[in-house]
This record gives sequence, C-alpha cells and structure tokens, in this order.
Amino acid sequence: MEIFKYLEKYDYEQVVICQDKESGLKAIIAIHDTTLGPALGGTRMWTYASEEAAIEDALRLAKGMTYKNAAAGLNLGGGKTVIIGDPRKDKNEELFRAFGRYVQGLNGRYITAEDVGTTVADMDLIHEETDYVTGISPAFGSSGNPSPVTAYGVYVGMKAAAKEAFGTDSLEGKVVAVQGVGNVAYHLCKHLHEEGAQLIVTDINKEAVQRAVDDFGAKAVDPDEIYGVECDIYAPCALGATVNDDTIPQLKAKVIAGSANNQLKEERHGDQIHEMGIVYAPDYVINAGGVINVADELYGYNAERAMKKVEGLYDTIAKVMEISKRDGIPTYKAADRMAEERIAKMQKSRSQFLQNGHHILSRRK
Repeated sequence: MEIFKYLEKYDYEQVVICQDKESGLKAIIAIHDTTLGPALGGTRMWTYASEEAAIEDALRLAKGMTYKNAAAGLNLGGGKTVIIGDPRKDKNEELFRAFGRYVQGLNGRYITAEDVGTTVADMDLIHEETDYVTGISPAFGSSGNPSPVTAYGVYVGMKAAAKEAFGTDSLEGKVVAVQGVGNVAYHLCKHLHEEGAQLIVTDINKEAVQRAVDDFGAKAVDPDEIYGVECDIYAPCALGATVNDDTIPQLKAKVIAGSANNQLKEERHGDQIHEMGIVYAPDYVINAGGVINVADELYGYNAERAMKKVEGLYDTIAKVMEISKRDGIPTYKAADRMAEERIAKMQKSRSQFLQNGHHILSRRK
C-alpha cells in the first residue's frame, strides 16, 4: 500500500503507529477528518493476516466514522483504532494502558470507544491514562450498555422509512422479518411488539430465537428462509452483506431497515433495490443510536438528553429520503451526500471566518 497516495486520495489527516514492546501493543490510530470536531471511533482488536490489512481496516473504518458522525448530526469527526492481536489471549493491563497514553498524546484530536474484540473493562483500563475515551463503566459516569439505545434509534428510523413506503409511520399490523436476534435486535423486537407489529425471526442461536418467540409471539424460521418470507419490512440485524445477488430476488419487503453494518454487499445492490422501489434506510444512519449515546458522555452523560437526540434519527432518515428524491439517487448515496454537505458547509464557514479575520488584521495594520 502506498500510504500517502491513499491518504491523499481520501483526504485523511493523520495515521499514528503505536508500539509498546513490554506489553506487545501494536496499534494503528487513523484520523480521517476533524472538520466537525474531534475524531470519535472505537478500538477494534483483531488477528489481522498482515500489518497492511490492519492499516487498511483502520483507514476504511475511520472514513466510515466521519460519515456516520456527520450524518448523525454530531459535532465530531471520524477516526478508528485497530490493535493487532487475539482478543481472547493477547489482552493485558499494560497493553491498554500503553494505548491510553498514545490516545492522551493526541490531546483530544481522537476519542476512542469499544468495538469488535474490546470491552467496557478494556475501556476502563484506557481511562486510567486518558479522559479521551467513552463507553467506560457506569461507575465512572458512562452510559453503560448501548444496545437498548441503538435499538430505539433503529425503531424510530424504521418508522420514518415506513412512512416513505406506506404513507404512514404506524407499524401496527406490519410484518417485520428480523434477521438475527442479538442484544440490539431483541430490544428492537420489544418496541415493534409493543406497537402491534407481527414478528418473524431467525438466528443461528436457537435460544435467542426461542426468547423472541416466548416474549413477543414471534414466528421462527430457518436462517435461509428469512429473505423470502411474506413481510412488509426486512430488518437485517446480524451479519453484513445480506442484501446481495442471492437474496434480492427473494425479498418481498417494501422496506429494508435494520441494525447490521454494511448491509449492501456492493453499492450496485443499493442501486438495484432503489430501482425495485424498495425503501432502504442506510445502515450507518439508522444504527447511529450507539454512537449518539456515547457521544453524550462528552458533555457529562444524561440519559434523557441522549434519548432525545436518538429520537432525532426519525427526522434524519426522513431527510435522507428527501435528498434521494431531490437528486434522483438511491438512499445509500443520499446519506453520503447529506454527510458531505454538512462537512462542506462547516469547511466553508471556517474558511469564511479565517478570511474575515485576515481582513480585520489587514485593516488594523
């Protein structure tokens, strides 16, 4: 990878390579854009096939966070960390504290949080060395488990998408096919059940499926069957890339809205479902409840205030639909455009401010 060419192409600001021999820390912090504010993004710990693969992942994820934070209306930029190592056996206190010192050294340009392979306990260790970390234990004034908040955001976003597809945002009587019934999806099912929606669920974890059947009267189907069931809304809440060449011909839903990341296998699949008239709530917009929630910790966490902001995802999804119609583009492109327009406005306002400041100084001379 020709790293400077890559950074220049996608306009990254900074990459920090972190190493601590004693603890075995090998980490990459990627900061994509801080136009809207400090870069916020989680720390992922993974066994990468190569150092190049780790750098590439950090860069890709950091750019994704710029768009996610901008689209969510947060005054935050995008960044991400990857730690090279096996989260099951390579963790130790020294490693996370060493990493915390690197975060502290960036003096607030980057704020971290948990991600794949890291936990609240790991964030607490990082917090020993820096305040630039979110998702720590509630004992330290944090928000705790983000799953219920993420689920609520998906629920209100789904209602906005339903309004676009059906002319009403009521989900009463609507059939929702939920793929994956993990922590987030369970809470989503609870909201849907309480509003009177009918649920069809699947998961490789049979206990999770049974819980949804018992608690919400959901109908269970095998994992392969979920795509083709008769339903109004398909909610992908597990793996990414489930909207693909194999599944699209099976879909009977008029809406796709769920908590999973990277739902479209390729961008062309977003074009395809758009042409079919399926309303798609872009994943990184509708599942932003978690990041909105942890971002509230930066102001001293207030659950009521955080939930109010998450409620705003209804309007955000509605705005994505507006841009899609305004510009005649699929919603996944409309979400990017919304984020880019917000960043561009801030850049313009800043350059205007700097120019005005320069004129004032010139007149004083």
